[in-house]
Amino acid sequence: MFDLQKPWPLGLDRKTWPFFLVGMVAILGLLGSIDVLASRGAIEWPDTWRAPFFFITDYGLSDWILIPSLVLMILLRLAMFPLKGTWRQASGELAAISSFIFVGVAVPGLITTVLKRLIGRGRPEEFETFGAFSFQNLVNDWTFQSFPSGHATTAIATAFVVGFMMPPLFPLLLAVGIVVSISRVPVGAHYPTDVFAGLIVGMLGAYLVRNLFARKGWLFMQLPDGRIGIKPLEGLRRLVHRARA
Repeated sequence: MFDLQKPWPLGLDRKTWPFFLVGMVAILGLLGSIDVLASRGAIEWPDTWRAPFFFITDYGLSDWILIPSLVLMILLRLAMFPLKGTWRQASGELAAISSFIFVGVAVPGLITTVLKRLIGRGRPEEFETFGAFSFQNLVNDWTFQSFPSGHATTAIATAFVVGFMMPPLFPLLLAVGIVVSISRVPVGAHYPTDVFAGLIVGMLGAYLVRNLFARKGWLFMQLPDGRIGIKPLEGLRRLVHRARA
């Protein structure tokens, strides 16, 4: 379903983006028709059914990804100054990986945060008072920042960011990301349309960051056939070879 070396997912390119956009809007429209039914129904599940979703949903918080990756990026960059040769190169490669993880998750998250503020959709807990399609644009608090889902954005962006560098891990991380995204409905934080929008922002945001890195020659490179692959990490490879020897 996903060729992670293609510049964009799901057949998206300069020619097909209008059809992609129409398709996304159509899916949002279909989900919107079941927003109330799915949300109210899931919230009313027995506590034993909902408990696993409360357990896994915090995987979608961004702090556990952004803070360590930012700290590592800074420390590894600083470590490059006293190091020489292979150690310096390996430190730079690890810093580039940390930078990509940070930016690849932070940028989609920032886009979602801006959209939340601009759109200002009421969360499911506001349903009884305002209904499922109530909005307080621009000036709002977290109760009117439902669309898109930030947890879904983070979980899916993480799956793609790591998948670009380590493709074998992608199916597992994508599955976890989808479960985390779905969990936002039974925990009462979002409607299905919020979750789907978060999925799209997380996915496209991760691709956008990866493509920008490749254009700058940071960590990724554009292959002769137009695909994008990760650069050979020669410094890390040599260190691993030394350790094995």
